[in-house]
Amino acid sequence: MALLFLLVLAVIPLIGVVWIVVFRSVFTVDGLFMSLILLAMSGIVGTTALFEFKHRMAGGGLQPAPAFAGHSQYPGELVHRGTVQEVTFYEANVGQPNKSIVTLSDGATSHTMVVEGDVRNALPVGQKVQVVLRKEAGQNVLVNLSYS
Repeated sequence: MALLFLLVLAVIPLIGVVWIVVFRSVFTVDGLFMSLILLAMSGIVGTTALFEFKHRMAGGGLQPAPAFAGHSQYPGELVHRGTVQEVTFYEANVGQPNKSIVTLSDGATSHTMVVEGDVRNALPVGQKVQVVLRKEAGQNVLVNLSYS
């Protein structure tokens, strides 16, 4: 259903380009820029549809979320769940990555993790979250974030 919706959204701007060409306004500044904008929109949505199609053909459908913290959903990724207790940001020297120390709690236990970059705005204290991390150059990098 999503793939069909993406294809429809990719075709609609192409209809607009055909409309501009039929009424011979493609050689005006307005027609030229409108055509470029519509083609860019169509290309972006069409590429998204292509990636969605390739993902479905590769057998990747919707996968259930992991049930506990630290479970790997995809190779090289870790998923952590809980309520944000504290986020502390440390600014590093020039040439070194900044780090945030995040403490998540699932009620009974708390889990501390170090994440590259400033995630204070992304992880508000008291919010229930699901954090997906990936190791890059020895650092945990935030890949995805879902609020519960």
